[in-house]
Amino acid sequence: MWKIGNLEISGKVVLAPMAGITSVGYRTFMVPFGASMCVTEMVSDMGLIYGNDETKEYLEFNDCGIPTGVQLFGFDPINFAKSAQIAQKMNNNIAFFDVNMGCPVPKVTKTGAGSSLMKNPKLCGDIIRELKKVCSVPITAKIRLGWDDKSVNFLEVISQLEKAGVDAIAIHARTRAELYSGTPHYEMLKDLQERMNVPLIISGNIFSLEQAIEAMDITGATALMVARGGMGNPFLIRQIDHYFRTGEKLSDPTIEQQKQWCLELGEILTRSMGELRAMRIYRGIATKFFSGFPGAKAVNIKLATELTDLNSLKRILNSIQI
Repeated sequence: MWKIGNLEISGKVVLAPMAGITSVGYRTFMVPFGASMCVTEMVSDMGLIYGNDETKEYLEFNDCGIPTGVQLFGFDPINFAKSAQIAQKMNNNIAFFDVNMGCPVPKVTKTGAGSSLMKNPKLCGDIIRELKKVCSVPITAKIRLGWDDKSVNFLEVISQLEKAGVDAIAIHARTRAELYSGTPHYEMLKDLQERMNVPLIISGNIFSLEQAIEAMDITGATALMVARGGMGNPFLIRQIDHYFRTGEKLSDPTIEQQKQWCLELGEILTRSMGELRAMRIYRGIATKFFSGFPGAKAVNIKLATELTDLNSLKRILNSIQI
């Protein structure tokens, strides 16, 4: 058990926010595998202030059994505070707010949001400070190592965040310039938790239990985030959670289990957002369930090109003979 502010967290695995992926339905599916907290897709501060319907949809969630945070993105401290106040009035199930200071996508960074914020450590602190003034829940931040290899300034940003009263910090162990390529630089975060005053959550390339163990050992972090590594491999969360609770390593799932979970997630997404929209999104997720299995290429071609509704999903899954 550990805490983010006054919020008690039971395990080591955090379901990371992923734009276009971590919808209510996706989170509902993933939580039973052992995530101890989760975060929404990133929510525009100005979208909330202007009452954008699509933005407000991100806040339509109920208590899922674990703390759920809302990730905000923007660049102005006052607007962050205004949007958080609006969000709190819309949904009293918000357990914490997370500030996106790490998104590397150009359409976000060109506005001054996401990892662009790390160019100005003082501004990072000011955002947290304004949020702390108006929020009744803990505030966290997700950052990167820096903008590029010539401006690795995560220690300075951490200092500003802690001075402002942040309750936890998640770090993706790459610079903005690296996007999601190459190997995360966990060695740069060696024993970082010992030098911090708040919980450290690490992120980046957690695709296996072994990678999770190594990242935690190097950094001494309190917890870790599972993002892309959990797409199509929900059992990874259970493996990591189980290991850090018991020291026992669970075997990888079978193809039959993967087929069952692939169908289950498709059904949950359909109930959550409607069949047409769900299947359009699911084409990019369903293929992940069979990576590494013999014959996966043929199955994935069908999922990517023939998936239109639940019946087609069932037909494709029933055709798998591996």
